[in-house]
Amino acid sequence: MKILVTGAAGFIGHALVCKLAERGYEVLGMDNLNDYYDIQLKLDRLEDIGIDFIKDDLKPIDAKVYTSTKCDKVRFIKLDLTDKNAIDTLFENEKFDYVCNLAAQAGVRYSLINPDSYIQSNIVGLMNILEACRHNPVKHLIYASSSSVYGGNTKVPYSETDQVDKPVSLYAATKKSSELMSHAYSKLYNIPTTGLRFFTVYGPWGRPDMAPFLFLNAILKDEQINVFNHGDMQRDFTYIDDIIDGIMEVIPSPSTKEIPYEIYNIGHSTPIKLQDFISTISKVSGKKVKENLMGMQPGDVKITYADMTKFEKSFNYKPKVSLDEGIKKFYDWFMKYYN
Repeated sequence: MKILVTGAAGFIGHALVCKLAERGYEVLGMDNLNDYYDIQLKLDRLEDIGIDFIKDDLKPIDAKVYTSTKCDKVRFIKLDLTDKNAIDTLFENEKFDYVCNLAAQAGVRYSLINPDSYIQSNIVGLMNILEACRHNPVKHLIYASSSSVYGGNTKVPYSETDQVDKPVSLYAATKKSSELMSHAYSKLYNIPTTGLRFFTVYGPWGRPDMAPFLFLNAILKDEQINVFNHGDMQRDFTYIDDIIDGIMEVIPSPSTKEIPYEIYNIGHSTPIKLQDFISTISKVSGKKVKENLMGMQPGDVKITYADMTKFEKSFNYKPKVSLDEGIKKFYDWFMKYYN
């Protein structure tokens, strides 16, 4: 079974490649290695899975395939989703069985600064993947959506059956667009597609632009942390291992409906008050917190809360990692990685 994982140098992509390699699958990871955040972290994630061009002080060459030194079933290629010709050639040559499209331009606030990158990565990029799957049939296309599609919904927990036509950020709008595009291709070309609405993922190798990283980094440096909406917020923090275990359940399970299309929430289904999250980091790190209380930021929502009923019924699976356990693992990795 051959699986393409796009965004393989990203937070979730790296973790998924590690799990697939552990299970013995043939994996091709792909990433464009953009500089949205510190590229060294992306290179170190790749090195963690045995992609060692870094050790030779070589820049990865576009379209060159690198084989992992840790697992010869794992390879990596530097490509951009927006390069349609390169994507078409890749699919024609590799004949993938499954595709996990985790590549995307992430971040709500950055979409206010550089909206074009979201259209290119999240819409044009997915379109190229869908077209490649159309002309080179795969058993299942899994792609990353987001809890942000629920926008300003006031009903909680968020259910897959809720209306999601009122996004509060361009990022959310592009994620909803990806769901609509995938439904169209499932309907027109019988491509099995599944969208996964992730809820505030955190853990080792996490993104440096997200709250867990920003909070811990500032607290350890005895700096102030910015606390939006004066701390009156809740997030459904979900540990990375729970997310990956969920994806592993989904990969071999395409929809068998007449239109082979599905959407699932993947969250912990236990929203945590922001102040409680900060207190947990403080407790684990043994450091006091200096807070800079701020107003609500454009594109933000007050609460995220996943209704996991559909996922649990479909796969008999529930997230397992508690906040205390997850923060401790994240802290231990952070201290080791940043010495």
